[in-house]
Amino acid sequence: MNKKSLLIKGGTIVNEGVSFNGSILIVNEMIEGVFIDGEELPMADEVFDFKGLTILPGVIDDQVHFREPGSTHKGCIETESKAAVLGGVTSYMDMPNNNPPCITLKGLEFKNSIAESDSYANYSFYLGATNDNLNEIIEADPREVCGVKVFMGSSTGNMLVDNENSLNEIFKKSPLLIATHCEYEPIIKNNLKESIEKFGEEGIPFREHCNIRDRESCIKSTEKAIKLAERYNSRLHVLHISTAEEIELLKNLSLKGDRITGEVCVHYMLFDNTMYDYMGSKIKCNPSIKEKSDKEAIINAVKRGIIKVVATDHAPHTKEEKSRGYLESPSGLPLVQHSLQIMMEFVKDGIFTIGEVVERMSHGPADNFKIEKRGFLRKGYYADLVAVDLNKIDNHSTVNPAYKCNWSPLSDIKLRTSIVHTFVNGIQVVKNGELTGLKNSKKLTFKYAR
Repeated sequence: MNKKSLLIKGGTIVNEGVSFNGSILIVNEMIEGVFIDGEELPMADEVFDFKGLTILPGVIDDQVHFREPGSTHKGCIETESKAAVLGGVTSYMDMPNNNPPCITLKGLEFKNSIAESDSYANYSFYLGATNDNLNEIIEADPREVCGVKVFMGSSTGNMLVDNENSLNEIFKKSPLLIATHCEYEPIIKNNLKESIEKFGEEGIPFREHCNIRDRESCIKSTEKAIKLAERYNSRLHVLHISTAEEIELLKNLSLKGDRITGEVCVHYMLFDNTMYDYMGSKIKCNPSIKEKSDKEAIINAVKRGIIKVVATDHAPHTKEEKSRGYLESPSGLPLVQHSLQIMMEFVKDGIFTIGEVVERMSHGPADNFKIEKRGFLRKGYYADLVAVDLNKIDNHSTVNPAYKCNWSPLSDIKLRTSIVHTFVNGIQVVKNGELTGLKNSKKLTFKYAR
């Protein structure tokens, strides 16, 4: 096999806590060297001048819903992975609540086969947990599967794990990282009943969403997951944390090591419950977006490193579906194309540094899931990287996003950073903000030890 070399030079590299002007040599799919300005540069078959751009490791999103199989009118692996790379996301982990749900190893094989041909970004798929598929979970290879998704008390579809014995057995025997959606269904059902009595089925305003799917339902469920993980020494990762109280739970646990971790999503740092009246269904998601104080607590936790993973929970629905009344409008926001730009808005506002964004969106996910040779700009690692223009306003992608659903909750927000180039395994898949049409994605692999 002939080696092809690419030299990226002239940009500002941000990686592992430092920022410097430098160059990156890529040979085939791998990073062969990272050079500081002034060092002698090697010859290369092709040279890219990234002067004026900032070069980051590609974003790793640990929670997306690309809707395939079963709901491809909303999105599919091809369309949503296109949106991902346009936003600098070079790897993703997709959720199992499909139709049919991905609750078997054969189901995982099927989704992997689609991604092998269709995906523009690197991929992995969660195995879904049910009350009766423990054997599938036990037989899953932790080197090949990112985790098992457990709906702790609330679910879309038929994936609710509400049998106490099943929950205990999963936490006791799973060889995989356990990723949990933590909301407690009995509380939600009671709150919904009260809202219907108050407003009627047709009259529930969207601002009631954070009262129906309230903070108590999240806290109670997260507390239960933590207790199970502590009892069985499980590897637990709590997804889309939405309350200050859950942050405190994770803060106290962080002193005991990294067996129990958490993730937050960009929309919980961008929106709050004062926005329901004018954004309505556009910000309806599960768990619900809650109060300003929760938003502030989440931002602070990301800043301090209590939370080391920032993702999207990308969940597209059609405009028609989202235009329905409260009870009929599905929960979920499409965000994977814009997560890095959202985080850069926080940088522009002086809330995060670029280094902290890289830590939470690239390094943190790679470390948290023990992903092999990704998430860092290091020699011997796969060449997944993104180049951004910190001074170019993006007025286009929020109004005309690449999502198949063709809408974004950010249509009224001016993004002050643009994604210019994206490389996946050494291949340029985005050039000057446009897809090149090239694909070179791979299935993610993981270090065996959990």
